Amino acid sequence: MATMPAGPARAPHAFRSTQLAEFFAPQRTPSTALPVPEPFLRNLTVGVLEVFAGVREVDQLARWLTEDAYRKLVARANLAARARSARGVAARRPVHTILSVHESSPADGIIEAVVVVRGPARTRALAVRIEGMDGRWRATSLALL
Repeated sequence: MATMPAGPARAPHAFRSTQLAEFFAPQRTPSTALPVPEPFLRNLTVGVLEVFAGVREVDQLARWLTEDAYRKLVARANLAARARSARGVAARRPVHTILSVHESSPADGIIEAVVVVRGPARTRALAVRIEGMDGRWRATSLALL
């Protein structure tokens, strides 16, 4: 009959890989360890509007977005580019003024905000959900209204 060697028992492979995945996954960050969100929200809004206008590449915003938000922004930017192409309109730098930023915090490390922006033709709003991940803010959801 075989005996088990003395010392700590080894965890099954599946359990160890789950622990490693959790360790290397993005880590939530509490609000106290994050910077003030308003400058991030303002810069993100300007960046998103420039992407839709065709004067900024979506890749430049990738570090500020989660993968899902990035993919949705890419799809929407492609639609905007096709619409400009169909109308024969060249990409121009937009002239927008941020009127206000309204923030709400449903949980620690999470901000839901609406940024109201006045453009040359109309006033719009960008609804954003940002979460603290790995010591910085990242947008998990965007909606240009």
